[in-house]
Amino acid sequence: MIPVNEPLIAKNALKYVRDCLESGWISSAGSYIARFEDEYAGYVGVEHAVTTTSGTTALHLALAAAGIGAGDEVIVPDLTMIAVPYAVLYTGAKPVLVDVDRVLFNMDPQRVADFLRKHCRYEAKKKALINRRTGGRVRAVLPVHLYGHPCPMDDLMRLARESGLLVIEDAAEAHGANFYPGGEKKRAVKAGAIGDAGCFSFYGNKIVTTGEGGMVVTNDAKIAEKARRLKDLAHDPKKRFLHTELAFNYRMTNVQAAIGLAQLEEIERYLVIKRKMAEAYGKGLGRVEGLTLPIEKPWATNVYWMYAVVVEDAFRLSRDRLMAALREKGIDTRSFFIPVHEQPVFAGTVSSPEAEFPVSIELSRKGFYLPSGLALTKSQIGEVCRAVREIRKTMPAG
Repeated sequence: MIPVNEPLIAKNALKYVRDCLESGWISSAGSYIARFEDEYAGYVGVEHAVTTTSGTTALHLALAAAGIGAGDEVIVPDLTMIAVPYAVLYTGAKPVLVDVDRVLFNMDPQRVADFLRKHCRYEAKKKALINRRTGGRVRAVLPVHLYGHPCPMDDLMRLARESGLLVIEDAAEAHGANFYPGGEKKRAVKAGAIGDAGCFSFYGNKIVTTGEGGMVVTNDAKIAEKARRLKDLAHDPKKRFLHTELAFNYRMTNVQAAIGLAQLEEIERYLVIKRKMAEAYGKGLGRVEGLTLPIEKPWATNVYWMYAVVVEDAFRLSRDRLMAALREKGIDTRSFFIPVHEQPVFAGTVSSPEAEFPVSIELSRKGFYLPSGLALTKSQIGEVCRAVREIRKTMPAG
């Protein structure tokens, strides 16, 4: 079986982990925590980085540290990983769903603009933007850089600043992706460093992995300080084991940070591998009628975390039939996410200004991604491409 994802482990990972074991620093104290945070902040281009236990807890921690809570609302894309609305709900706030764009699969700025214009008003007495439909305070927008391509952040940042909203980025799938404000190539900003805070996941399938883990990055010293306190049970700074606010245990271990530091040292090599993978898939599948392949906008760099493909009607086979046929040939794949508004767990807990989500629904039915791991070989990519072409040519339509 060609797996959908298989990581590469950096050459220094074992050395650093052995150092943790031999020194006895294996839990949430130890030098690798600070080293990983400092190096990651430097790589992303921010002042502060705070390690956490996962991408999900990074989102929760960032939202909580930014002051999001009960009575608040956060704008999120309908097509996204389930952790995004989960994190909003963990704070006591509610997600407001907007549809995505057909090309990048990311939050559609026009949908955000429509929501703000049609459904929100500013109330001076409350000093808040109020959702007229729900009465909730609209506090933040949470763009997700899905599958490795940055969101159109110029438009989203403009809308957020005009409306007084925080911007919390989910860059879990976009390690190393660049955004060029105003389309100027000389002004590259890393995904995660554009808004008020950014969140990363270091799950085993991410470009930088610690097995499990996450990071909050920010240039806001207050958010960073609050995040550090909340992730460590919020001990009173003057008296340990005295607690005056509800907090969490989201501490990364020194061993995980050691792995992360080693992985980060090789991120540029990993990004080259990802781009070569995308180039090979593009050559192998570019002429297959009915497949829409991922693109790269001129104002961004796509890191192709996953090689995401949309199976159009012209392919003659459904996405599910193609995935099943590939699996029979020993090739693993994954479908796109199920839209948030279709998730039974969220009945009555999410808000939506839209009656329908045509784009996220269509993409969730037609989209999937091919094997995309860093350990994927050129010959395996060729095998996948040949299998797709053969399946289209030989299987009956349906």
